[in-house]
Amino acid sequence: MRVHQLKSNAGGKLAAQRAAKQAAQAASKASSAPRGERMTFGVVVGNRGFFPAHLARTGRDEMLAALKAEGYGAVALSLDEARHGAVESRDEAKACAALFRKHADTIAGVIVTLPNFGDERAVAETLRLAKLGVPVLVHATSDDPAKMGLDFRRDAFCGKMSVCNVLTQYGIPYTLTSLHTQRPESDSFHADLRQFAAVCRVVRGLRTARIGAIGARPAAFKTVRYSEKLLEASGIAVETVDLSEILGRIQKLPDADRAVKRKLDAMRAYVDADDVPAAALVKMAKLGLVIDRWMKEADVTVSAVQCWTALEEFFGVVPCTLMSMMSDANLPSACEVDVCGTVSMHALTLASQTPAALLDWNNNYGDDPDKAVCFHCSNLPKSFFDASAMDYQAIIAGTVGRENTWGTITGKVKAGAMSFARFSTDERSGRIRGYVGEGAFTKDPLKTFGGAGVVQIPRLQELLRHICTHGFEHHVASTFGSVAGAVHEATTKYLGWDVHQH
Repeated sequence: MRVHQLKSNAGGKLAAQRAAKQAAQAASKASSAPRGERMTFGVVVGNRGFFPAHLARTGRDEMLAALKAEGYGAVALSLDEARHGAVESRDEAKACAALFRKHADTIAGVIVTLPNFGDERAVAETLRLAKLGVPVLVHATSDDPAKMGLDFRRDAFCGKMSVCNVLTQYGIPYTLTSLHTQRPESDSFHADLRQFAAVCRVVRGLRTARIGAIGARPAAFKTVRYSEKLLEASGIAVETVDLSEILGRIQKLPDADRAVKRKLDAMRAYVDADDVPAAALVKMAKLGLVIDRWMKEADVTVSAVQCWTALEEFFGVVPCTLMSMMSDANLPSACEVDVCGTVSMHALTLASQTPAALLDWNNNYGDDPDKAVCFHCSNLPKSFFDASAMDYQAIIAGTVGRENTWGTITGKVKAGAMSFARFSTDERSGRIRGYVGEGAFTKDPLKTFGGAGVVQIPRLQELLRHICTHGFEHHVASTFGSVAGAVHEATTKYLGWDVHQH
């Protein structure tokens, strides 16, 4: 069978011809996937014989062209394998399903496109037989009011309802486009493609996530307790290591070790550390090297790290810079062994493909009910700041001494649109719960220590009431950009989590 693998296109973004359409605007802001990103979709072209069959062939070409323009790959039946490369009969559905199964490891999602009414049975049977378990986007092509005769009438407007009806009967979840019908070349559909890609990244990334839990949670932080078993049920594995093992490995590393020197150079290149004692920097470099090696051994890419106060008291630094470096490289790392915080960060990073941070809902901002201060001590990625520097941890310093708390990344969070998310395992209900939403970091002045920013969120008081009413943690993950819709779609529809969208 022939696979249509589309090459990346480095061309500019499509012009916003339909900016006035509210639905298209909502979809276009939902993903910030870079052009040329390689993601492959299975394509199911629907056809029904008593509608103009030539529309199936041209519709297939138009969909493949739209995917190519966005830099995505496609797996689709060829013109030799099915009439017009579409599915209508049982045999065509079986052939398409077999093709998808052959490429199951590379297909991140399936796009069902209806250039005419389509055959809802064939579409549903294709997905049932393929057994991919990936997100599905249902698209229908718009009719041209000037071409409503028998030769060009599509009726995909109606056919989409039939496809969705049968998919619902089959228990196959699916995603809808922002407008009921769209031309594949339209700006609104291209925006929907980017949002759907974000949904697929979140679903695939969370279902295969492996999180490194380094150390035990701080004794006082019962808020970060979680269920490994509930996470495992969604495909999220947690690998643990005791902090004593990390410290034991550090003891075996000489200061002059070449790998330690390389880590030290990477830290200095990452952040201004001129005011930090050299001995503290060497300790941080050793800690970072040991964590890197353990994560590679355990085959984990994201992490949650014990931060206070064992590391400060018995080793003499904080791990914040090292965690900041990982998060800034799109490998989220949460403090206080907040594993569910890492999951929240990871979901946002998968959707936005940019760094995420873990923050506290920390303070009111004057009398403005829609503003708050978000803060951490901090391990925020440096890309969250206009300017940053390495400093000591002002909160713990009063207990263990300033000399034992070097390693935080401090600064004021820069202004920009942001998305936030928090997920939590609820053992009482046996489900993973959460909330997502969008707002903005503002330019409002703020003089404090650590890493902090002022957020503005519409109806913030309603959100805070929701957080307190349902017992969510004080930690929240955030990323720049507007991806809450994609994270909500992925977690509720395809992972089965109970997630509120603010």
